[in-house]
Amino acid sequence: MYPRLRNLREDKDLSQTEMAKIIGMSQTGYSKYETGENDIPTSILIKLAHFHNTSVDYLLGLTDTKAPYK
Repeated sequence: MYPRLRNLREDKDLSQTEMAKIIGMSQTGYSKYETGENDIPTSILIKLAHFHNTSVDYLLGLTDTKAPYK
């Protein structure tokens, strides 16, 4: 459901475990975000957008523009 999360993580050569540690959660919990099994809380979306230097809309597939809003 959120393939962009996986693509962005893999672009940085990070494992799910490493990404989960960066945002302060378990690998299992993070994995469920990537697969769409769990909805991503707003606070986590914001952390991910900041980390990947993109917008929340891009993460959610609402835009194809990677650049964050100014």
